Amino acid sequence: MGFSQWVAAEEVVAAVVPTVNKGDTAWMIVATVLVILMVIPGLALFYGGMVRAKNMLSVLMQIFVIFSMMAILWALYGYSVAFTEGNAFFGGFSKAFLIGITPDSMAATFSKGVYVPEFIYVAFQLTFAAITPALIIGAFAERVKFSAVLLFMFIWFTFCYLPMAHMVWYWAGPDAYTDAKAGEAAAATAGFLFQKGALDFAGGTVVHINAGIAGLVGCLLIGKRIGFKKESLAPHSVTMTMIGASLLWVGWFGFNVGSNLEANGLAALVFVNTLLASAAATLSWTCSEWLMRGKPSMLGGASGAVAGLVAITPACGWAGPMGSILLGLVVGAICFWSVTSLKAKLGYDDSLDAFGVHGVGGIIGAIGTGVVASPSLGGTGVWDYVANGVAEYSMSAQVISQLWGVGTCIVWSAAVSFLAFKIVDVLIGLRVSEEVEREGLDICEHGESAYHD
Repeated sequence: MGFSQWVAAEEVVAAVVPTVNKGDTAWMIVATVLVILMVIPGLALFYGGMVRAKNMLSVLMQIFVIFSMMAILWALYGYSVAFTEGNAFFGGFSKAFLIGITPDSMAATFSKGVYVPEFIYVAFQLTFAAITPALIIGAFAERVKFSAVLLFMFIWFTFCYLPMAHMVWYWAGPDAYTDAKAGEAAAATAGFLFQKGALDFAGGTVVHINAGIAGLVGCLLIGKRIGFKKESLAPHSVTMTMIGASLLWVGWFGFNVGSNLEANGLAALVFVNTLLASAAATLSWTCSEWLMRGKPSMLGGASGAVAGLVAITPACGWAGPMGSILLGLVVGAICFWSVTSLKAKLGYDDSLDAFGVHGVGGIIGAIGTGVVASPSLGGTGVWDYVANGVAEYSMSAQVISQLWGVGTCIVWSAAVSFLAFKIVDVLIGLRVSEEVEREGLDICEHGESAYHD
């Protein structure tokens, strides 16, 4: 080997030596904290404000304890099942109990040779696994036993969340794609929907459609609240809901921008997209409500903001700013229709519109990703890790890939959720007694009240 060849070989080796950047690591720590803020207190206050005062604490308690329970399950086996190589639907148990992960362990990002500490990746993904089950409770708030909620979440997390996370997000990482043959071999080990080419930057399928469908199945099986459409079930504190929605909006920058795993120019684009889509959806929902009902409500504005955040979640790393605004305008109007006209027409009692916002918004965002990712519409297109450049983009082919993701998620979540609810109902019963429901879950289930006269 000549000197110049030796130097070139050394440079190639040096180029692929994995490095951990302190800036990326610092950003991932902040992003993880922001997603925790989304759950406790963000989601807890957003949902809590929408129930009646007698059930406020039950919502806070459910979300607080679900968050804690999912954190432990994630460390015990969740991370391993979601993010180690197995088959196309489940990973394995090689990292159960976080075995083998040390401060020196590294997790791949989306750039060759760039890594983050695996522990912060574990923690970041833990927060996603924690917020997703917590979203579901909005569909059947005010009428389900605390014990039933926890048992359902244990089953659902294990057999619904983990496979979906693996199907959509598990891959060998960019460094495995050295040439076409290596790329094919690496792709064959990825999750089912990753192999199908479904794009989901931060959880449109894994988090939102997954939770929304589970919520819809739950509210249909559990039945309507006592007094539904006969007495007032109005939110007891829209103020709390606005505070919660605002915390969700702030925390969502951790959710979406953190999913980039690196602090770079693409992270900045994700930030702008997240901000603009939610602002557009707030205006869209508000204007729709103003036109249809004569008055724009704060509850509507807060719901619109969350709908926009939901819709941009799968698209945020591929859309351009104008595509994000378009997605926000569309989802704000459609989600307003879904929680008013659609819900009234079909007659189900989705208490806090978990399906109407997360399910419907997630479906719009996931399919819309295939449209707004197009470079012809200002999107980034899809990166080809073998060619190390943007691949040729086919909108129709990408929309078909997106439909694979949406369809698989709907079927998987509906089936697992149905079985999980049925199992819980047989074992311990889902619903509280009529007497408990009338008195309120706070006193009867938790022995305390949110407010005192």
